[in-house]
Amino acid sequence: MKFSNPVITTCALILSSVSSSYAFTCATTRGTPSSFALASTTDKVETTPPTTTSTAHSEGRFPLTPSFQSALDQEKNPDGSDITAQQAVKEMMGTLGFGMKFGLGEDKFVFTDVRHRALRGEETGGDERYEDEAFRNMLGSDVNTDFYAAGCNFFRPAMDMERSIIAGRDNLDKAMEQIKNGENVVFLANHQSEADPQVVSCLFEKAGEEYGQLAADITYVAGHKVTTDPLAVPFSMGRNLLCIHSKKHIDADPETKPAKSKQNMAAMNEMLQGLKEGGMAIWVAPSGGRDRRDIKSSKIPIASFDQKTVDMFRLMGNKSKKPTHFYPMAMVSYDLCPPPDFVDPGVGEQRNVRFTPVGIAVMDEVPNVGGAEKRHLFTHHAEFSCIRGYEDLLRGMGMEKYLP
Repeated sequence: MKFSNPVITTCALILSSVSSSYAFTCATTRGTPSSFALASTTDKVETTPPTTTSTAHSEGRFPLTPSFQSALDQEKNPDGSDITAQQAVKEMMGTLGFGMKFGLGEDKFVFTDVRHRALRGEETGGDERYEDEAFRNMLGSDVNTDFYAAGCNFFRPAMDMERSIIAGRDNLDKAMEQIKNGENVVFLANHQSEADPQVVSCLFEKAGEEYGQLAADITYVAGHKVTTDPLAVPFSMGRNLLCIHSKKHIDADPETKPAKSKQNMAAMNEMLQGLKEGGMAIWVAPSGGRDRRDIKSSKIPIASFDQKTVDMFRLMGNKSKKPTHFYPMAMVSYDLCPPPDFVDPGVGEQRNVRFTPVGIAVMDEVPNVGGAEKRHLFTHHAEFSCIRGYEDLLRGMGMEKYLP
């Protein structure tokens, strides 16, 4: 791929929660860096990317530093056209602008429902929310924005699709057929980065248009961070979500535990209603959070599945009276947007997006059979299958260094 303009090699995002300001700084292969301000602020906008992570973190900023040179030389849009440097910058700036507007601004988007439906734009039709004048006024000039596509377009240039892998196509085909027949499918996945929903979308799109549509239809079980963190908000606006607090976060603050428990009960009721209707696809991380690297060895093991979480989804599936199928889904996406090494219940974590291959393996269905006395065997089977797929992906992608 040839470019008439300098190709972007480094990008830095600076977010100040105090001043509610963004700056997007791009260093090029020629000349001096140029700065693009997404909002007028009283603070001075830096014109050079942060040189170290520690400096950026100490100042409360969130660096975004993917290497786009090699990415843009080989990556494609879903329609097969080339991803240009100009397009990558435009998409990233646009999405970050959404964060400024809907994550921090006066029009901050509030997720009022525990089951959120993706905002795909008024022109898509069939969404009664766009008939509400207050809702339309809140979105303003973005009433036709497809937030699902915006999130995918933000991360796609950072995925090395040539080296990426989607395995278990036969199992995915079975799952799609079951959904078409009005049955439910739950993907029990390990969770590695905030971009996992976009990884699912981009890799499913790579497999084919029908798979890409499934990715758009999936409901993702998410915690409070994705609906309250300013940078996460615009990505979450474009996803079907069930907002559920994981056990590790619900116990972190005793004062808010009753309210969080009440919200979880409401979310369970919404999920049960969806399962009763049938044809529902759910993605959930039974670990309750992202996989963390071992800071001593730099290995990245899969976080253990929580048996109570798995039991709950099996119970909901049985209560729905609709056949519900469970497929372990192994994911490799850690390097795309690595999580902090330690769990922090608050929001505003550092982001560092990198150009890297990603991978998904849809494993064999785990039969939803057996009574309470054998429920631990179901969880063990699902987790072991996910680990096996994860390790196979790492080997296939040349990432053996992360093998536990």
